[in-house]
Amino acid sequence: MGAAGRRCPERLALVLGLCSWAAALRGNDNSEALPESIPSAPGTLPHFMEEPDDAYIIKSNPIVLRCKAMPAMQIFFKCNGEWVHQNEHVSEESMDETTGLKIREVYINVTRQQVEDFHGPEDYWCQCVAWSHLGTSKSRKASVRIAYLRKNFEQDPQGKEVPIEGMIVLHCRPPEGVPAAEVEWLKNEEPIDSNLDENIDTRADHNLIIRQARLSDSGNYTCMAANIVAKRRSMSATVVVYVNGGWSSWTEWSNCNARCGRGWQKRSRTCTNPAPLNGGAFCEGMSVQKITCTSLCPVDGNWEVWSEWSVCSPECEHLRVRECIAPPPRNGGKYCEGLSQESENCTEGLCIQDIENASDIALYSGLGAAVIAVAVLVVGVTLYRRSQSNSLLLNSSMQPDLTVSRTYSGPICLQDPMDKELMTESSLFNPLSDIKVKVHSSFMVSLGVTERAEYHGKAHSGTFPHGNNRAFGTIQSRNKATYIQNLSSISTQSELKTTAIFGHLGGRLVVPNTGVSLLIPHGAIPEESSWEIYLAINQRESSLQPEGTDVLLGPEVTCGPSDVSVSTPFALTIPHCAEVNSEHWSIHLKKRTQQGKWEEVMSVEEETTSCYCLLDPYACHILLNSFGTYALIGEPISDCAVRQLKVAVFGCLSCNSLDYNLRVYCMDNTPCSFQEVVLDERLQGGQLLEEPKLLHFKGNTFSLQISVLDIPPFLWRIKPFTACQEVPFSRVWCSNQKPLHCAFSLERYTPATTQLSCKICVRQVKGHEQILQIQTSILESERESITFFAHDDSNFPAQMGAKAFKIPYSIRQRICATFDTPNAKGKDWQMLAQKNSISRNLSYFATQRSPSAVILDLWEARHQHDGDLDSLACALEEIGRTHSKISDITETEIEEPDFNYSRQNGL
Repeated sequence: MGAAGRRCPERLALVLGLCSWAAALRGNDNSEALPESIPSAPGTLPHFMEEPDDAYIIKSNPIVLRCKAMPAMQIFFKCNGEWVHQNEHVSEESMDETTGLKIREVYINVTRQQVEDFHGPEDYWCQCVAWSHLGTSKSRKASVRIAYLRKNFEQDPQGKEVPIEGMIVLHCRPPEGVPAAEVEWLKNEEPIDSNLDENIDTRADHNLIIRQARLSDSGNYTCMAANIVAKRRSMSATVVVYVNGGWSSWTEWSNCNARCGRGWQKRSRTCTNPAPLNGGAFCEGMSVQKITCTSLCPVDGNWEVWSEWSVCSPECEHLRVRECIAPPPRNGGKYCEGLSQESENCTEGLCIQDIENASDIALYSGLGAAVIAVAVLVVGVTLYRRSQSNSLLLNSSMQPDLTVSRTYSGPICLQDPMDKELMTESSLFNPLSDIKVKVHSSFMVSLGVTERAEYHGKAHSGTFPHGNNRAFGTIQSRNKATYIQNLSSISTQSELKTTAIFGHLGGRLVVPNTGVSLLIPHGAIPEESSWEIYLAINQRESSLQPEGTDVLLGPEVTCGPSDVSVSTPFALTIPHCAEVNSEHWSIHLKKRTQQGKWEEVMSVEEETTSCYCLLDPYACHILLNSFGTYALIGEPISDCAVRQLKVAVFGCLSCNSLDYNLRVYCMDNTPCSFQEVVLDERLQGGQLLEEPKLLHFKGNTFSLQISVLDIPPFLWRIKPFTACQEVPFSRVWCSNQKPLHCAFSLERYTPATTQLSCKICVRQVKGHEQILQIQTSILESERESITFFAHDDSNFPAQMGAKAFKIPYSIRQRICATFDTPNAKGKDWQMLAQKNSISRNLSYFATQRSPSAVILDLWEARHQHDGDLDSLACALEEIGRTHSKISDITETEIEEPDFNYSRQNGL
């Protein structure tokens, strides 16, 4: 059979296949699926020049799907797995001029109804199938979806008020839609372009982020969502960028308003740095500060009596003078009026001024008197030298022998082998013995000077001022400020304890001159009940052993009885020796359990509603509901943590009359620690030689050095290599409230030496240094007594009822009634707390029945000695709730106090 004969059956088969396929397309929609391929002839498979794209039906408008292939004899669409009817196809045919192959293009319409009627597991889809002589090709599937955009946003942006330079985040979740909506932000109806402002970011999940808010960022922000169907607008969000007010610098203090006596000084500041803007908070604190001042009253000068008339001069006149010193003018007082010198004729007019050689007579008279004076002086010096020579011969056995070792206390700084014997002669560091103290008489507990009480001479014991300011003040003597104290009336007892019976009216309990006190508020004890309450300081070895570098900052204080509880918090005041700084110290309050173990109650910086701690520079005021034993523990956070030490020097003669002992103490800067030293020195016959000074001892592991300097070389001597002593850091830092002291033994060359002048240098290596200048007489009979000024609380250790409080009860009730009531302007108890420098842990006061009453109780505890009612009145006046000063209350409203004396017993 020839080639033409073989091609005829192939063409016949192809024609028969196309005929059967065309018949199927003309049939109904339920016809059987077309074959995937038809008999093919030699040629090329069709490839698609255009494939159908995904499309969205908008509203009711049909979409058109197109398909183009080459070479293609036929192209038909298949949707959702079924062939589309031939009548729904629109076909166009052309020829490729380059290849001569046939190009066929077909498109169909898809309506909304068709898509809605389809309920398949996936979206509505369509696909092209193209035939050529070689076989078939299929296009990609194109999905057809109904486009829409819902009306409501899933999340509208919310308005905000943010501080300047704060971050602004506006959230926006657009409505659901197909296709997904694009988001655009508007500010005050103007589009925001984040490409033009680096401070704005709109790319993060449709949110608007402004990294640092500026005043210009205030406005109304709207989120716009749009797709091919529609646009939607969110609710507008109002953003307000506010500025909180800041205080300007304080003005200079005004002049004292009183020309003479007690008055006021004030200074002010304004809330303009910056001023509050856009609803920003007004500055917190007082805009005006007042302090008391004392203007020295002017004293006009007055003449002293006239002197005797002088001898008659050659001019026949004699003189007399007077000075303006009875008294001299002081403090701007007027100078004396009149003449300071008078002269008159001394011969009653019979003056002869022309006598020759009158001046020569006066000259010779003067020379004669001078010769007589020189002769008397020579005789006196000769007699004195003879008497001294006899005295030295009689006492030649008392000359010091430099080869003989005497008792010199303390270690040496220069560690040389030949000095080891010196180190064994006495204790290197002799901690004070456990002296038990009885609370009977007053003594020095700090060195700030007040204007309360005055004690003169030896009639009373000298006292240190006692109060919130324990920085050492200046004590003046008629001559030098030698700080010598009479300790004769101080007595001892095993413990410091005060006891009293309190009732419903409350009261105050004080361990005299220690800084420890207990305030029982009015109403804390039930009506018609009386409790015996005690307050004691433990002077035995404490069972609280701090861990690592932790420090016991104050005395261990016990208040009781422990089996009762009060209905209103009481205030316990404990002194401490830390230099308050939250960056350097973490201070904790601990309580001893009935089993003798210590557990932490709270950290001073902690937010809690169980108790409250207010840390002042020298004392901690604690509000508690249960009695027990409490102590303050300090945990140094950095090497800059400072423990304040009080440095004092005492001296006394030893059994050997030529020796004089100097004892230098380093103790915590609390009244209790200094009291212990004073009492121990009294037992040893010691005398305070110089005003104690404050040393800032840092927790940087460097040691403490104590040395004696500038000893008069020909009057006194100290054993070689013993003038310097060094105390290891751990001994000072972890002394656990026990004072440390170093002893120095000085020797005078002769008993005739009664004056001692030297310097004591106390310094921390690479730290703070203090110099104490010693200038004293070693004989007690020659030592001058100094007048001390102090407010001594030993006479009134217990006060009961309203007399124990600075604020009268009627005024207190009015304050509480005013500030406990909520106020829309914010003038409530929180403002009262802030004006009294109480800004932390306000939630504690919110849980109290009367927050204002608890705030006033804390004020009473902090001002038990100064009672500065005027400052409280100024705070109330600034708040705007009252315009009357508490200090102006008439004396008839404040009754005379009726103090009850405490009973002092052992535990």
